[in-house]
Amino acid sequence: MTIHLREIQIRPPKDPIDRFPFSVPVVRALDRIPFPTPVTVFVGENGSGKSTLLEALARSAQMITVGSEETQRDRTLDALQPLVENLRLVWNKRTHRGFFLRAEDFFGYVQRLRALRLEMAADLEEIENDYRGRSDYAKALASLPAASSLQALDAAYGDDLDANSHGESFLTLFQSRFVPEGLFILDEPEAALSPVSQLGLIAMIKDMVARGGQFVIATHSPILMALPGASIFDLDRRPPDFVQYNDLDSVELYRSFLENPDSYIKRL
Repeated sequence: MTIHLREIQIRPPKDPIDRFPFSVPVVRALDRIPFPTPVTVFVGENGSGKSTLLEALARSAQMITVGSEETQRDRTLDALQPLVENLRLVWNKRTHRGFFLRAEDFFGYVQRLRALRLEMAADLEEIENDYRGRSDYAKALASLPAASSLQALDAAYGDDLDANSHGESFLTLFQSRFVPEGLFILDEPEAALSPVSQLGLIAMIKDMVARGGQFVIATHSPILMALPGASIFDLDRRPPDFVQYNDLDSVELYRSFLENPDSYIKRL
């Protein structure tokens, strides 16, 4: 069992706490969050502060996003910088492997991959036209950079990642980017996944944990909450605390709804 990041400590702010991000209740309520197991799951309603904590953690750890951009360069995270400066990360073993993923980043990343693939294919077509009538050797030499890049892209993600369903593309992307001994911070990864695909993601996470990976995940999914051996941190509790899976209000709500959906719908 590998735990790279042991805990985060939150120092009291010098600035007024009525301003974001210190206005977020969970930030004011906590001075530390431990990570006792290789998988820690943050749960809570919208606005509970799950994403705020994960984004601040990712920037503090100087992680890359799934699009290979450093979080320090991500302007959407600038508002969190005061909180980042008040975080202290306590490591058992510092790792620079892994990535930070927000569900919305995935869709933009697939679009960037598609645009890059089209650009390289257009370069190859232009070379084909420009070198018409010249030797195959000259044509192959000119095509080498674009052809090699396109081959590497296809090897990593398949020859048509965008043609797959969102769930298939998401799992393909995950499989290609997972590395042993990494820290992976995932914000609502279930957004692109069907229940069956969520089970597929659980299988991948179990495999990476066995290879020294650590995960911090924010989710609304009762399927992902059930990750074997996960520590579940409930941000809706006051104070926020670790809870058992069967004690989660959201799990009980799902169970009750699935047993009798008509009764819930009639009350709406």
